[in-house]
Amino acid sequence: MSDPLRDPRRDPLRDPVRDPVRDPLRLVDIRDTPLDVVEVLDALGDDGAGGLVLFVGQVRDHDGGKGVVALDYSAHPSALARLEDVCRQVARDHDVRGVVAVHRVGELRIGDLAVVVATTAAHRGDAFAASRALIDTLKAEVPIWKHQVFDDQSEEWVGTP
Repeated sequence: MSDPLRDPRRDPLRDPVRDPVRDPLRLVDIRDTPLDVVEVLDALGDDGAGGLVLFVGQVRDHDGGKGVVALDYSAHPSALARLEDVCRQVARDHDVRGVVAVHRVGELRIGDLAVVVATTAAHRGDAFAASRALIDTLKAEVPIWKHQVFDDQSEEWVGTP
């Protein structure tokens, strides 16, 4: 829908219309419920964007040559604020119109979505560069940790300080 003010699904008290030039952050969250790619795409709706790049990270069945049988993500209490900072930095560094980053925590199964990031820009090159920077910086700087249990019953924590 091109006019967000006329969208019948919008609750003006809970869903303020954002000016993409002033506030490109459309959805930034850490949650313990399944991630929804359609929610991400809806959050990025913008008639001025010619490119939208989406990255979806899902739980795979192996890591480091071992089979993964269980996985649990946990986040530091500061993780959401840090994720928002990362999103704002990507928005400042790249010519984007919209930024989304959502990470899941808790117990996940093989095939579950663990992280979804996306950006929109007037042109595809800017959207590709911004999305790459977003996922790389998120993984490097946001305090979210992965605990894996392997099929040989060994365990590993990933991303811990």
